[in-house]
Amino acid sequence: VPASVATYYGHECLSAATGLVLPGRLEDKEMDALLGTGKSTLVVDATHPYAVQVTENIQQACRHVGIPYFRLLREQGQEKGKDLYLFSALEDAVAFLAQTQGPILSTLGSKELPTLTALPDWQQRVFARVLPLPAAVIQAQELGLPAGQLICMQGPFSKELNLAMLRQYRCRWLLTKDSGRAGGFEEKRLAAQEAGVGLVLIGRPQEK
Repeated sequence: VPASVATYYGHECLSAATGLVLPGRLEDKEMDALLGTGKSTLVVDATHPYAVQVTENIQQACRHVGIPYFRLLREQGQEKGKDLYLFSALEDAVAFLAQTQGPILSTLGSKELPTLTALPDWQQRVFARVLPLPAAVIQAQELGLPAGQLICMQGPFSKELNLAMLRQYRCRWLLTKDSGRAGGFEEKRLAAQEAGVGLVLIGRPQEK
């Protein structure tokens, strides 16, 4: 069963578990060409719940080529609780955090770092957990994030490790997405609850 992944990191994760893995982000025409070879009889979209544009592109390619489309969606986490602040967009969460004080542990990865720079004192407040990839480190350096506030680790993480990080950096806030069981959301939620910090959550886009 061939698998298409956006990054070489994804290729590394899947290579041992499946057969042919095709790394690299695909544009609309490239998706049409890949599916139009006739070698695939259906598509399973297992992309991240927040990869909205990619999902739309895959659905459109399946319609163009005329093959069945199935969506494999991660189970949603518990998005209610004490000290949980739910926002539909990262920009709204940043606007909220701009009115608060205290260090922030961000588990959003490197892709969202540019948006966090809108915080007036982000270089003093943000501790960013990202994948241990050269591109992530370079981006953080170019944005001006101090090296001591960059945590390069591969998850998923236990509740205990999340809790240790929150306490190590004396965080008042944990900024995350509902990445489901596979992404360790419950472990992050429980760690925030035990540490007594606010959980700032970017809610999932609605899907049919």
